[in-house]
Amino acid sequence: MRDVCPRFDGKTPACHHIRKAQSSQAEGDLSFLKDSVVCAGIAPPYAPSPVQEWEAELAARAIEPDFGMKAGPKNLGRLAIALALATALTSCQAFDTASLSEDAFRPSDNPVTVDSVTRDDRMAAIAREQHPRILATYGGEYSDPKLERSIARIVGSLTLDPENPNQTYQITILNSPNINAFALPGGFLYLTRGLLALANDSAEVAAVVAHEMAHVTANHGIQRQQKEAEEVLAARVVSDVLGGGDTGGQVALIRGKLRLAQFSRNQELEADAVGIKSIGRAGYDPYAASRFLQSMASYAESRTVESSANRSLDFLASHPNPPQRIDLATRHARQFGMPGVGNRERNSFLDGIDGMLFGDTPEEGFVRGTSFVHPILGISFEVPQGFVIDNSAAAVTAAGPGDMAVRFDGVTVEPRQSLADYIQSGWVAGLDPASVRQTTINGNEAVNAQAQAEGWQFDVTLIRSGRQVYRLLTAAPLASSNLQGVARSVAASFRTLSDAQKAQIRPLRIRVVQVAAGDNVASMARRMVGTNRPLELFQLLNGLGPGASLSVGDRVKIVSDR
Repeated sequence: MRDVCPRFDGKTPACHHIRKAQSSQAEGDLSFLKDSVVCAGIAPPYAPSPVQEWEAELAARAIEPDFGMKAGPKNLGRLAIALALATALTSCQAFDTASLSEDAFRPSDNPVTVDSVTRDDRMAAIAREQHPRILATYGGEYSDPKLERSIARIVGSLTLDPENPNQTYQITILNSPNINAFALPGGFLYLTRGLLALANDSAEVAAVVAHEMAHVTANHGIQRQQKEAEEVLAARVVSDVLGGGDTGGQVALIRGKLRLAQFSRNQELEADAVGIKSIGRAGYDPYAASRFLQSMASYAESRTVESSANRSLDFLASHPNPPQRIDLATRHARQFGMPGVGNRERNSFLDGIDGMLFGDTPEEGFVRGTSFVHPILGISFEVPQGFVIDNSAAAVTAAGPGDMAVRFDGVTVEPRQSLADYIQSGWVAGLDPASVRQTTINGNEAVNAQAQAEGWQFDVTLIRSGRQVYRLLTAAPLASSNLQGVARSVAASFRTLSDAQKAQIRPLRIRVVQVAAGDNVASMARRMVGTNRPLELFQLLNGLGPGASLSVGDRVKIVSDR
């Protein structure tokens, strides 16, 4: 949750219906984000414009958040790889210095840069307009010269592929803990630092980048938008001609969704195949793609509180299910040889990410296991064991067992307005006025009330701290008997922090350490900070399966606040 949030206006209603923590994450206008990614948890509705407008309007919104399963003052995070070797000399050449004039040493009026190469590229121009919105959504650029040089080397090696088309690329590292990578038409590629934290070598990052490059060169974003426009038109015809209650019409709509889902899945598999061939030709380990897909699948599973028992529900997802992708990726890699072929460049990659920020930034607050602390706002609260906290710019949400969820955000309320009046001002659906009661929570003025709506029950608690009012909404199905216990526990945990407490809160970072004699997986995991499941996170970050062991001298990643 950002310390300065445009949603904190005291007027915008809070989310009334919290079915899952993730469902209230995209409160702002994120309609330009097209597809859902498992870890990011963003799934906003998307409505294409009419066919005659799709080419310009929809292309501008075409984002491919596909390889994942969610601004600094410098532009170093944007690693431009464009015609880097086009002007390289193959040998030293003698020249006549007498024939040179002063003008020969002046900067060019038209230097060769990504901007100049793509100046007349309409798709690049549209994507460039969307770039600031993407930065705003994903926390801006992450600026770290050491890391940027590491990623530049990887991208540069892929652009030397002789079969790669004459395409320029602009890489941006996003300051987001979400594990995500996506592409815009025109060669704009994005990687989050969360994705880089999960990767274990240069080959895995190369697999992600090559996958996104494949989407760009194949114009998948434009093709998908066109396909969506066709399906929307078909849906309108079915609805207008056959009527919403017609069974045949509903079947036609379902078939349209299936066609679109299959179209998207085919694009993903095509990009996988092209990307693996690209990294194999560049000399990287071609099995890195399947290895990283497995890491993402494991991470996504660890973030799920209650996994769906019905795996057939995955068939409408825009991506092939992880087992299928992993199996196909392994088959594509075999064309280059058995496992062990190609370079991983693990040490150079680990050097690049050593010290990289992990998790949230101070401006958005930190998740520490089942606790949320915000050093700038000076507040903290806790959720019960079994809940998983997700922190976004708009709100902090937590999903728990039994379809329970908690949402925490804040608004600015004038001191002269009482909390009792504010809670009854119309922003809570189904509020029971008789349930409103005033109370005090750890020295802070507070008010509590109950609500019911659409099969859900809600506990709403407001806590005033200065001019800021914090809102805690806990939701549970009507049949649940756990609402009050969870809601009271969360509300009672709310604290305001002293200056000394705020000073002790430091951001988490990736630290690369060496395994010493006597160390093992369990002992290294005990060095992890900021998680209530240190062993699981240590295994995930280092790509270690059950029963894996460490050897003296191995370099591994831990999470530390030092």
